Amino acid sequence: MRKQKRNVVTIGGGTGSFVVLSGLKNYEIDLNAIVTMMDSGGSTGKLRDQLGVLPPGDLRQALVALSEASDIWRKLFTYRFEAGDLKGHNFGNIFLSAIEKITDSNQEAIDRAADILQTSGRVIPITFDKCTLCAEYEDGSVIEGESNIDENEKAGIRIRNIFLKPPANINLEAKRALERANVLIFGPGDLYTSILPNLLVSGVRETLRYVKAKKVFVVNLMTKVGQTEGFKVSDFINEIEKYLGEGSLSYVVVNSKKPSDDLINRYKEVDKVLPVEDDVGGTYRRAKIIRANILSDYAYDKSSSDDLKRSLIRHDPDKLAKVLYRIIK
Repeated sequence: MRKQKRNVVTIGGGTGSFVVLSGLKNYEIDLNAIVTMMDSGGSTGKLRDQLGVLPPGDLRQALVALSEASDIWRKLFTYRFEAGDLKGHNFGNIFLSAIEKITDSNQEAIDRAADILQTSGRVIPITFDKCTLCAEYEDGSVIEGESNIDENEKAGIRIRNIFLKPPANINLEAKRALERANVLIFGPGDLYTSILPNLLVSGVRETLRYVKAKKVFVVNLMTKVGQTEGFKVSDFINEIEKYLGEGSLSYVVVNSKKPSDDLINRYKEVDKVLPVEDDVGGTYRRAKIIRANILSDYAYDKSSSDDLKRSLIRHDPDKLAKVLYRIIK
């Protein structure tokens, strides 16, 4: 009798989910990507504001990561215009916005794009409700908008709380995906603007309380000024479990290889941050700590027309997938 495929769901934003999905799609698993819908910067933000569409950027990255289509389609969906009125816009973002306008539902638009890209898994928005991510800081100030929070560089002032305005409700397809999952993978990605916003959507935490899936958290490689500056591994775990519930995580994946001094110095020049310090033992709370070299050997090469800040140091999709698959099995 053929063994049933394990059902794996990733939960995050664009860049981090792209890495996880790119690696895991090569394994015999049933793969679904739940994606945040609070992105408000760059090409995505302009299309969202001007056309009233779902923020397409994170959806696009997940679709491309899962794509088995010819290379020309993958290149098209990642192509960013470098001149003229479309400068900074991504072709894939425009395509997704257009297909949303001519289909009967938001999920149908995503599924039709998935058909074109021949994806090896499904991409599901966490919500279809339009909402704004807000962050309250320790000094009492509040910043509204995912991109504004991302660009904030208040050194030394931590985020106290994040919330959605107005509140949003879970997409029922996302709820069903969570209920069917054997393994849930959170991250990597910006903690406050890519991962945790999914947990703010009404119905998500309520669903996660009763599902029996293993919960896996992939810790970021680097801290981020204005958000996780000075965070150690324990801080990342404490913060995500503040929203998930203490002791909720089954496994935490931590990088064991230090980036090169040259790369760290380049990163410090741009963002003034450091690698996340590993300050935990073999277990932390109820989570087993898995350490491995999951670092990419190459720095990210950003398009000259991309206005947003991007991480230079990233996880390696194949290395990370090998570690995750051992947990999934």
